[in-house]
Amino acid sequence: MSSTILHLRSESKPLEHRSALTPTTTKALIDAGYKVHVERSPERIFDDSEFEEAGAILVDEGSWQSVPADNIIIGLKELPEDTFPLEHTHVQFAHCYKNQEGWQDVLSRFPRGGGTLLDLEFLQDESGRRVAAFGYHAGFAGAALAVQAWAWQLTHPKDLLLPGVSSYANENLLLEEIGSALKEGEKKAGRPPRVLVIGALGRCGKGAVELCQKVGIPDVRELLLPREASEAFSNALLPSLLQLKNRQSARVWQQAEELFNKKVTALPAGMTSRST
Repeated sequence: MSSTILHLRSESKPLEHRSALTPTTTKALIDAGYKVHVERSPERIFDDSEFEEAGAILVDEGSWQSVPADNIIIGLKELPEDTFPLEHTHVQFAHCYKNQEGWQDVLSRFPRGGGTLLDLEFLQDESGRRVAAFGYHAGFAGAALAVQAWAWQLTHPKDLLLPGVSSYANENLLLEEIGSALKEGEKKAGRPPRVLVIGALGRCGKGAVELCQKVGIPDVRELLLPREASEAFSNALLPSLLQLKNRQSARVWQQAEELFNKKVTALPAGMTSRST
């Protein structure tokens, strides 16, 4: 029996440095009998060589469109807007199940090509909780920006806006910069900021609380930390990924495909006809 091939595509959205697979989870999948093809990527936080060292085969960026139909395409964010039918099984966030703008055009590409969408947002464990999410690091990053904005407003003229931010290579660099800004703000205000985290026991809330603790705010961790966020997300997703080769009998993937089929029935009949 031939090995199941997972094809990690390069993300196309601007400033998206995160990845659904990491070198660590790639090695675990290869050790479990999968073949993993990884598209070279100029934006991904992990170097292509890290995946190659883990045993993956590097392939050209954008090559997912021409690989055999039985390859499973792994991505993170939605595909670029286009109209050609999709013939593969795609594992990704598609943002088309909640009647978002243009959802019919996005979703209809799958039935028109005979493909399947297994949406990461709706993968759930036995208790109904999402198997993987970026919430913790969203809270961590959001709190970091809040502290930075607080300090900026105290130390700069009101008409001077906080400059745009970019990703950090690792958590320590973020903490160093936010910690420095915090000290400047505290000098000006004569006190640390007062922080209220609503929903502090949830994923986002826990991240926000931990950021505050790590930079030294008393009484109280996504996009800014793409490496750490990717590692946490991909490791949480790994048990489900390991079941992909048996997805017809694996509960989490069965439910994802059932949901896809249900959503397809909501499309107008003319948008689901198989392209020839």
